[in-house]
Amino acid sequence: MVKKQKMEILNKELTKEVIGVAIKVHKALGPGLLESAYQEVLYYELVKHGFDVKKEVPMPLVYENVKLDCGYRIDLLVNNELVIELKAVEALNDVHMAQILTYMKLGNYKLGLLINFNAALLKDGIKRIIN
Repeated sequence: MVKKQKMEILNKELTKEVIGVAIKVHKALGPGLLESAYQEVLYYELVKHGFDVKKEVPMPLVYENVKLDCGYRIDLLVNNELVIELKAVEALNDVHMAQILTYMKLGNYKLGLLINFNAALLKDGIKRIIN
């Protein structure tokens, strides 16, 4: 039980730090840009803050022990544990949630952030997912 509590604290700390960086990016750029612009700037800022970040991580689908490339790509993967799916849309919907849940399932990741940079206040455009 103690190990689980430590993991929850670490997960909260990681997501808190990443959300802080995302808010900084949103304040600097504002809403209205393409998703790719936010991805590049957020990637740059997270690396600058000392995180291990990978972008456009391929997520193959394994079927009958064969890895199939279905075009799934994680926008950003932080410290090999936090999946970040970025959007720049009017509103998040169930399809966006299904997308990040799929990436988390395929990669066996437990922690995710779905971030919509098109929100007027970024805190209103963030969903934290724990599997």
